Amino acid sequence: MPVKVDRKEKIFEPDSSRVITRFLFTGDERAKRLVMAVMALTEKQQQEVLNQVLRKYARRHRSIQRIFANNFKRLASLMEQMEIDHMRLPEDLKLLIGSYFTMEYSIEAAAFFNPSIIEHPDQTSLSKGQKRVIISFRATGEGHISSIVFRQGVLDGNMDIDVDSPGKMLEVPEHVKNHTYHKKSFLRKLREMWSDSGYRNDEAYEIIVAQLQETFTYEELKQALKDVQVKLEPRQENLAFLQEVKWLASSHYEMTFSVDTSVCERVIFPIAETEKNGIEDARFVRFIGEKGAVTYYATYTAYDGISILPKLLMTKDFRHFKVLPLHGYIAQNKGMALFPRKVNGKYAMLCRIDGVNNYIAYSDNVNVWREAKLIQTPSQPWELIQMGNCGSPLETEAGWLVLTHAVGPMREYVLGASLLDLENPEREIGRLAQPLLVPNRKEREGYVPNVVYSCGAYIHEGKLVIPYAMSDYASTYAVVDVDDLLRKLIDGRQ
Repeated sequence: MPVKVDRKEKIFEPDSSRVITRFLFTGDERAKRLVMAVMALTEKQQQEVLNQVLRKYARRHRSIQRIFANNFKRLASLMEQMEIDHMRLPEDLKLLIGSYFTMEYSIEAAAFFNPSIIEHPDQTSLSKGQKRVIISFRATGEGHISSIVFRQGVLDGNMDIDVDSPGKMLEVPEHVKNHTYHKKSFLRKLREMWSDSGYRNDEAYEIIVAQLQETFTYEELKQALKDVQVKLEPRQENLAFLQEVKWLASSHYEMTFSVDTSVCERVIFPIAETEKNGIEDARFVRFIGEKGAVTYYATYTAYDGISILPKLLMTKDFRHFKVLPLHGYIAQNKGMALFPRKVNGKYAMLCRIDGVNNYIAYSDNVNVWREAKLIQTPSQPWELIQMGNCGSPLETEAGWLVLTHAVGPMREYVLGASLLDLENPEREIGRLAQPLLVPNRKEREGYVPNVVYSCGAYIHEGKLVIPYAMSDYASTYAVVDVDDLLRKLIDGRQ
């Protein structure tokens, strides 16, 4: 008999009315023409247009005037080229010019999918049997650019989730701080990249060593690389190496959201060059460290339109986040998922380095991963194309419970489950012989048909809560009895 799966009726759908602002820039020459055109308006026209814009958009965004002012500041170098003393312009004119370089972006208009559920840091003011949770989603808008968004709510004893209203006043980080690099550690990471790729450029490396200060920011590094490029011959290998250095640095940053925003209003939108085309499939995990310290990590895939880069998100409170790249040979594919605690004194990670099979890796450093061991290969007809994890393993007395995704005929994505040994997770105790969850008639239609997919489940009151995407359009969740599932896994039959 198959494992009983209770599909819930709750649907998380994309909401096109949830918008953020983005800087709108279409090139220097068009921007110069636009600035001159706005400045050519009469003072009365300028004031009328600004008043109209404020009436239309002030209630759709927090501090819309601050947004216009910040976008105006981004034009400073352009105006210097135009020999405009931008500091002396009237404040209202600055805001008006800034508004012409601002656009709205509907972050989840196209899709709302690949969810991950995690325990909320705040568990106060709850009744018995309740748990406050955060559900992360991959939200996709115009141009198929993905970001991370959240919903929060209370999960009760019946496994129903009372979701808070997400609100419309969305917020991108109030403050983004580029990482300050120390020369010694940066060069060490650069050498690590060499050892993993087998590629190095001694000439360029020596010039960079001489150029860098003992501490530097990303912007200072970019300027140093420009100076280095002048000293190097314009060969392809030199240009490629300099791009690699820039890529390494652009992957580190911190961001902080305003204290007066809720988790549901915070949007982690692509910031670095390495993720300009999307932040994909965040797998959140509540990691218990030494002495019980809690850190929330999320592994995700950064996409720049050409290549992917696995990255790591860290937070204690879902307000302040640190972002850094994952280094090492195995950090080269999608679907890395961190275990919720160390295993035998080391960090442990599920991964899929060849795009087909499941591996496990161990490390002393949470963002450096060098070696992996094969632990699972596709064996059933419904998983022959590929298999991978559906988020971080869940610890049970019987072993590490791992939800998997698998791809079979007609590129149909289904969910499976397996059980790994607690002390030696390289050893598989059991695996379902049939899928746990298959797209039904309602779930198979969407942006990408015939797909169910999850980035992380949660155990509550003896039940496994599985949020999952329906054909890359919307999301829902299902509930499975943990004891029933473990029995099937241990017995090896359904």
